Parts: sequence; structure tokens; C-alpha cells
Amino acid sequence: MQSVAKNSDPGSVILELRDIKTHFPVRQGFLFRKQTGTVKAVDGVSLSVQHGEVLGLVGESGCGKSTLARTIMQLLPTTGGSVILEGKNLTQSTASSVHDIRRDLQMVFQDPYASLNPRMTVFATLAEPMLVHRVCKPAEVVSKVSQLMELVGLAPRFMQKYPHEFSGGQRQRIAIARALALQPKVIIADEPVSALDVSVQAQILNLLASLVRKMGLSLVFIAHDLSVVKHISDRVAVMYLGRIVELGRAVDVIENPQHPYTRALVSAIPLPNPDAERARQRIMLPGDPPSPINPPSGCAFHPRCPYVQERCKAVVPPLIAFQNHDVACVRLGEV
Repeated sequence: MQSVAKNSDPGSVILELRDIKTHFPVRQGFLFRKQTGTVKAVDGVSLSVQHGEVLGLVGESGCGKSTLARTIMQLLPTTGGSVILEGKNLTQSTASSVHDIRRDLQMVFQDPYASLNPRMTVFATLAEPMLVHRVCKPAEVVSKVSQLMELVGLAPRFMQKYPHEFSGGQRQRIAIARALALQPKVIIADEPVSALDVSVQAQILNLLASLVRKMGLSLVFIAHDLSVVKHISDRVAVMYLGRIVELGRAVDVIENPQHPYTRALVSAIPLPNPDAERARQRIMLPGDPPSPINPPSGCAFHPRCPYVQERCKAVVPPLIAFQNHDVACVRLGEV
């Protein structure tokens, strides 16, 4: 396997999202089904990822993180906006063009028990993308699969085993190896450690961080645990009800959060010191996140915000540069 991503140019943008919207119609009726509403799962997300960067994407369950990941991968159609990979607009590409782009854009799914075909051996799982995309000669496949397994910390002698013969952490290593089989430039990791034990989580996180350094990969790391994201990410984007509410360097966002929602998430991070943990003051947000079928007017967070004002109910705040990162709040500097 090559050690550096193809045509890597550190510091330049490799993946860009421009005002991405992913909406789903809600229909009722049996014979004459009519649309009665729209689920606005992703509602205007703009982000960029640089070569060799790890961008963490965090938020509560249901905020649209996984939908955004599948939209980037073109597994879900976009309602609006553009996904641009090195100048290529994926949302305007043909099916054959997207097939070719798959070599540069791969995904690691959340559940290692569901993302692998139980009828395929490890060898077949890793060899299939190489053969489909013709990245190597058939005679070289066994050697390439062995290299992939060693790269993710698995012994090549296990390549003829089936997924049910491995632990959860080992399965996720296989899933990561499958994503690396085409030597991609960008990997989307959708909560890759949330289904694993804590000790195994650390191993997988260290593996991903090591691969980013060795191969020059760009990684979009999705999670709901800010402590995990802080460990691996260069920048962090905080998502709430389909929109980005805070974006900046991981150390700035987590140690100096500005948006009330981010502050609540940061306050929930457990502390290793027992005395500090007992003294920790959690910010408890009232109520549940609103439904994306009928989102609130103005700032979507205002029904739960402790600093809400009347203008929050009428104005959709854009991301504005504030104290070294970007924040979407009409009361910057006051909260």
C-alpha cells in the first residue's frame, strides 16, 4: 500500500460542502398518498476539509450527522447544495462518474456487525473492491490483502475467516481495511467506535490517527462524544437540528465554547479526577430537540436556550467569526 495519499497537498481544500440540504417528504394515505410535511434532516450545511485534516462532527442523536455522511457519499440524494471533491461536483455527476469517484471517497460505518457481509471471508471482502476498480492485477491481490490486514493490525493468516469469527474491534479493523483498499483520499467515519468497548475504542482511535499520518488521509470523524472527538480531531463542527452552530479548532471549541448548545455538550464530558468530577457543574438543557419535520422559526435552538431573546425566534443566525472560531448565535459575546 502506498504511504501517502495521491496528489496530496497539505493545507489545500480537498472536500467542500456548499449549503447542503437533505430533505425527506412525509406522506400519508394508502391509495392516494399525499405529502403532508418534510423532514429537514440536513438544512444548509457548508464545510470544508483540507488535505491531511481530521474534521470532527458532533451533536446529539437525530441532529443529522449520519444523514450528512451519506449525502457526502451520494448514498442519499441532495435536495440542494453541492458536494465538491477536488473540483468535481458529485451532486451533478453521472452514476458512472460517481462510481469512479468511489476510489477517492470511502466510508466506515457505525456497526461492525452489520456493515460486513457474513457470507464473505475477510479475503473476499478486501479483494472485491480491488478487483472491481482494477487497482491491481489479480495475481497481486493476495499480497495486497495481506498488506492491508497488517496495516490495520490483523494477522494475514486470518484472511479466510468469516466476520462472525472476529470480535467487534477486529471487525471494525476489517471495515477500515476495506475502506483503505482503494487508497482513498477522504474517509468518512460515521461513529466508528460507539458500538465498541471503551478499551477497544482507544485502539481504533489510535489506529485511525496513525493511518491519517502515515497515508496523508483526510478524515471526517462523526461522533456524539466530545472527549473522543477532541482526541483525534484538528477541527470540530457542532451540529444541531441539521445545521452547524459552531466550528473551529478542536482546542478552541472544546476549551472555550461560545454557543450555548456547545457549552452544554462540553459540560457533559466526564473528568478523570474524582474530586473534579464531583464538583463538575453540568448544564441541563430543558426539553428534547425539536422535530425536524416542524423546526422552530429563527434559531432552531431557541426553545432550549437559557439566554433566548425575542430576536432569536425570528432570525436564523449565520456562522460568524468570533474568538478564533465560527459561531451561529445572535448574542455573541453576551452568553
